[in-house]
Amino acid sequence: MIQKKFNSFFEECITEGLEGIVAKRLDAPYQAGMRNFNWIKLKRSYQGHLADTVDCVILGYFKGRGHRAKFGIGALLVGVYDDERDLFKTIAKIGTGPTEEEWVKFREILDEIKVEKRPNNVESFIEPDVWVEPKYVVVVQADEITRSPVHTCGRELDGLGYALRFPRVQGFVREDKGPYDATTVKEILEMFRNQKKEKVEEDSDLL
Repeated sequence: MIQKKFNSFFEECITEGLEGIVAKRLDAPYQAGMRNFNWIKLKRSYQGHLADTVDCVILGYFKGRGHRAKFGIGALLVGVYDDERDLFKTIAKIGTGPTEEEWVKFREILDEIKVEKRPNNVESFIEPDVWVEPKYVVVVQADEITRSPVHTCGRELDGLGYALRFPRVQGFVREDKGPYDATTVKEILEMFRNQKKEKVEEDSDLL
């Protein structure tokens, strides 16, 4: 239970755009240049098993907190396309990648297509602060694909969805792709299978 809460807190910090977290003993003084277990720094790793990027559709955004409050936006809710059901399914909440200027641009263009409630062609358990029409596509890099109880991509198979772990946006909106050109649920499932296969092969090489 403690490990689960710790992982959840760590991933929330990453989503908010932080580099990582630091844990320390309450009675341990700071010692410059010293390496011990009184202070432990955990940073996100960009050495995951997901080699390909994912073209995701922006479905909504969350208003910024802390430093990003002045931008009015702090994270994006993104999804992929289910071409069998003609629905957009959520796969990640992303708070890293864009520059400050790009965050401002994201809010400006998304406010032009915001809607009062979740679009009928979007399936989501997550409620962003602002819903938008599924229109803009962004390139997303992530460490790996994991199973998720909160995202809807692929969840009809066994009740668990698929999510991107440590996702970050690369660049700005793709002008050459529309929402129906985004990565599909089928492609995510295939990437997940390939990822598991590669992990097994890596583990066998260590034996």
